[in-house]
Amino acid sequence: MHQFPDSVKYAATHEWAKSEDDGTITVGISDFAQSELGDLVFVELPEVGRAVIAGEECCVVESVKAASDVYSPVSGEVCAVNESLADAPERVNESPFDEGWLFKLQPSDPGEMEDLLDAETYQEQTESE
Repeated sequence: MHQFPDSVKYAATHEWAKSEDDGTITVGISDFAQSELGDLVFVELPEVGRAVIAGEECCVVESVKAASDVYSPVSGEVCAVNESLADAPERVNESPFDEGWLFKLQPSDPGEMEDLLDAETYQEQTESE
């Protein structure tokens, strides 16, 4: 059974985004996505300072099955990356919503979060895939 926490919003492309108290947005891939990919063996993170647009490919996760693009759920500037994933990409599989986050953004338009899916809608989407 997959986890669909209500504390984050979801992109149709299987990323999650969480608004933090400091105004940044933390981004990762959903529990559904990591289980579909299988065991991750490598994560290519975006560079800090990179400007990204919502829906733009900005990161790659590689599993034993395939490499998959990760898209930014909102527009902004990358302000942090989860460097621990370089040595332990499996954290994305083990803890996709906590230790397995990918990067943080300083959003250029925080209102874009409203365009993302809530947990119930995202769960319904995954059930039809």
